[in-house]
Amino acid sequence: MYGRDPWGGPLEINTADSATDDDRSRNLNDFDRAALSRPLDETQQSWLLGPGEQKKKKYVDLGCIIVSRKIFVWTVGIILAAGFLAGLITLIVKTVPRHHRPHPPPDNYTVALNKALMFFNAQKSGKLPKHNNVTWRGNSCMNDGKSDSSSVIKDLVGGYYDAGDAIKFNFPKSFAMTMLSWSVIEYSAKYEAAGELNHVKDLIKWGTDYFLKTFNSSADTIGSIAAQVGVGDTSGGPTPNDHYCWMRPED
Repeated sequence: MYGRDPWGGPLEINTADSATDDDRSRNLNDFDRAALSRPLDETQQSWLLGPGEQKKKKYVDLGCIIVSRKIFVWTVGIILAAGFLAGLITLIVKTVPRHHRPHPPPDNYTVALNKALMFFNAQKSGKLPKHNNVTWRGNSCMNDGKSDSSSVIKDLVGGYYDAGDAIKFNFPKSFAMTMLSWSVIEYSAKYEAAGELNHVKDLIKWGTDYFLKTFNSSADTIGSIAAQVGVGDTSGGPTPNDHYCWMRPED
């Protein structure tokens, strides 16, 4: 069979070759159907469908121990729940207002004891501490012993005044410190229950620290001791008398 060649010359079409090509295509189609009808193995399925779902591990490796995944999940959940519950309880306890019962008022004996000890705070001489709790008192007689050239002891600052005047009598004061010390030895629990134990100890120390200044404690023998600071002569002589100075010592 011949046809016209657009480039010139005859065009020959071979019908036998065309039939052969049709047969080859038919055979390939039959081969593809046979291949598809055959079941695929796992490798072929993985090529076509991609990686399949991996099974979840039933155990958890903690390094030093292997535990069941279910037990591990439950344990972690319980710990988190317990922590959340504890935090919630703590938050509630701290935020809920508390109703404190008011303390009962002190009895009359406690009030009387506090007032009696405050008398010593008001009678202090020298440089007063910040916690003296007597607002109208201040430092006083800061030159006691230093102004008397004939005195062997040059520092007699401190101690307690005897009464409303500005005289310091050491023997009556030593008796007062002895009685206070004895009362603490006998009734320290009562002082503590009344909240005055530290207070009375501070008062005793203030007095005894002053007594250590009234003699030469470093000498082998005690040749002199200061028994009084101030003039307490009431005979009416020309010497100024501290008994008549009824005012604050610092004034």
